[in-house]
Amino acid sequence: MSADRHPMDLDAYEFRTRSGPCFVCAFVAGDPEFAHEAVYEDEEHIAFLDRWPTLPGKVLVAPKRHVEHVVRDLDEPAYLRLMRVLRGVALGVEDVLAPERTYLLSLGSRQGNAHLHWHVAPLPEGVPYREQQFHALMTENGVLSMSSEESAELAARLRRACAARLGG
Repeated sequence: MSADRHPMDLDAYEFRTRSGPCFVCAFVAGDPEFAHEAVYEDEEHIAFLDRWPTLPGKVLVAPKRHVEHVVRDLDEPAYLRLMRVLRGVALGVEDVLAPERTYLLSLGSRQGNAHLHWHVAPLPEGVPYREQQFHALMTENGVLSMSSEESAELAARLRRACAARLGG
């Protein structure tokens, strides 16, 4: 897998996230402009490779239904089902990539990327400390260049690992 980084057009990204359709809803609806490599899916949830990864194998996990607030918009059973999927996907990512640490966080706001989603960000071994944590997640530091073949191959490996962890 290529570790090359390239700059991200942050202005275009911000414009798209703040004025375009919800990227998760568009992906779930099958809009080809919002296609991603899925790694897990059940009736309620979807997990897929980040289109602009800052770490190899970075995956997003979201409910299919449009919800925006992680605490208020999900009742406890729905929240616990989402956490079960999040954990299973994270363990699948770890099975495939053997990271030093796996970061789990939910980002977005009503201003952009409002659809609730969790980032599963596997930190590879050997990343210098100053390039870990938030630095490793910031698109301002560049995004990884991956060919469509590399993404498809990684997604296939992650699908098998997630299926082993979560069933399906």
